[in-house]
Amino acid sequence: MTLNSILQVDADLSARMRVAEEPGLPRRLAVFLGHTGDSWFWLAGLLAIWVLGDLAWRGRSQALIIGIIITAVLVMAMKFTIRRQRPEGELGQIYRRTDPHSFPSGHAARAMMLAVMAVGLGPAWFGITLAIWAPLVGIARVAMGVHYLSDILAGWLIGAVMGIILLQFLG
Repeated sequence: MTLNSILQVDADLSARMRVAEEPGLPRRLAVFLGHTGDSWFWLAGLLAIWVLGDLAWRGRSQALIIGIIITAVLVMAMKFTIRRQRPEGELGQIYRRTDPHSFPSGHAARAMMLAVMAVGLGPAWFGITLAIWAPLVGIARVAMGVHYLSDILAGWLIGAVMGIILLQFLG
């Protein structure tokens, strides 16, 4: 199997998962879930928790903010090295303009890193919630048509590894 044939299978699978051009609930859910992985959303929420939360939540939010920043730097370095173009489409123009590269998915990496860290930092409800949410973000990014499935799989792997490493230093 050649790289081109693997990429074609990836594109075909991704196209089957795509709902970007189909009006209705699946598209709205994909857009909503896809945006819940936005870095600005998480940074704003974690900053609010750091300011308003108790000591335990301040520590968690600080660790997660550091994790988001370190993961973003790694993912962006990889994106600008690999330079894989996003799938064609109209949905997600903000992502297409600000970051034309799709591999690996920053949203998938960030979501999985947050989930792994949440499981490690606790409480249990927080870890379980993010462990359920993280895969949904990745699937939504493919459904929106802004990523290929392989972008998501690579992002999840990077995020899981980053979460484990960061827990060793920040947990």
